[in-house]
Amino acid sequence: MQVSIACTEQNLRSRSTEERLCAGGRGVPAQGGAGNGGHQPPKGARGLVAVAGLRAPGQNLPHIAFLLRESTGLATGMKYRNLGKSGLRVSCLGLGTWVTFGSQISDETAENVMTIAYENGFNLFDTAEVYASGKAEKTLGNILRSKGWRRSSYVVTTKIYWGGQAETERGLSRKHIIEGLRGSLERLQLDYVDIVFANRMDANSPMEEIVRAMTYVINQGMAMYWGTSRWSAMEIMEAYSVARQFNLVPPVCEQAEYHMFQRDKVESQLPELYHKIGVGAVTWSPLACGLITGKYEERVPENCRATIKGYQWLKEKLQSDDGRKQQAKIKELQPIAESLSCTVAQLAIGAGPADPARHSGNRHPPGQQAQYEKRVPGVGTHRRPGLCMSLSHRTVYPSARLSALLGRRSRFAHDPRPPPSPVPSRCFDLSPLPA
Repeated sequence: MQVSIACTEQNLRSRSTEERLCAGGRGVPAQGGAGNGGHQPPKGARGLVAVAGLRAPGQNLPHIAFLLRESTGLATGMKYRNLGKSGLRVSCLGLGTWVTFGSQISDETAENVMTIAYENGFNLFDTAEVYASGKAEKTLGNILRSKGWRRSSYVVTTKIYWGGQAETERGLSRKHIIEGLRGSLERLQLDYVDIVFANRMDANSPMEEIVRAMTYVINQGMAMYWGTSRWSAMEIMEAYSVARQFNLVPPVCEQAEYHMFQRDKVESQLPELYHKIGVGAVTWSPLACGLITGKYEERVPENCRATIKGYQWLKEKLQSDDGRKQQAKIKELQPIAESLSCTVAQLAIGAGPADPARHSGNRHPPGQQAQYEKRVPGVGTHRRPGLCMSLSHRTVYPSARLSALLGRRSRFAHDPRPPPSPVPSRCFDLSPLPA
């Protein structure tokens, strides 16, 4: 599950692109009208939106502009955006395989979930070499092979760091990045992955070695892009600087935890970095390991991830004072979700991709697929006009209630610029689709 924003420095923008997308100032061009120079949206898309922002006096951000190209699939209603400053188009929601594939759910259930996701417009599938000791990659690869979907129609990402027990089978040395990715490709039965992530920083490996190894696997056709996961803003900036110094490939995105109760890194630490160098974001755990679904309200149920060997930390977290406070807030979210005719889980997922100006990504791990017989959590979020429009464009309801409950500050609280005008619903055409 995936939301992305293209952050492009002003001196890299072409005049034709700016005039085509941003004609008429801060307003949103109408489809095919004078506001966008008669430009028609691409086939299979419902709308094209551009949002421009410039530095206000006193701000430390560089003089930049944000070009957000967003299209909506006709058949599914799924939104698609560019991943960071790259040209890679990804769905606002994606499917992850942590804990579930190759472990908690059967291969048959995994295939059903992937089919539902793909048919509803998901085009990003995320995994890692460490998930279920490689079984998650095998399950994902078997499903992709059996379904026969065009390889060009979806994006596969994997993560490298924890590969095995030997000292040379983990970390971000050149040896393990190359050998680890080769192993992942064998398990996935793919010629390449679209994005390979460095799954946390390795203090034992020099940054130049990491960036050179990532550049090598890209040049060898083993990956299209590379990104970081659980890296600090300083580490990402160092990788970017090394890449620029030695003419190597910089990271295109950061994968970070982001949900209603974990917002500091994405909302406070990383935005300036995204704006300066155009790094996108793919966020994980939008349901806080299932906490936001409300299933832990009474007790820790059987066959959930909190009862799996090695996940005692999650059970302790749920039963802590902070965990109880968070569960109390989830109860208060229920009326807001009901007013929008959605579940709390859909509200939580929708709140992420609907706010592209704050962050630029949202990957959805399939935490509760087995309990959803006909749809993946989050499927349908992009089809609810009340949810998408209210959260996406900062109308008073329900975002003000969410802010009051969660302590979320509006991004316009200390911004002298006026907030952007609400986008007419016709630009997204968010009318409910038939079931």
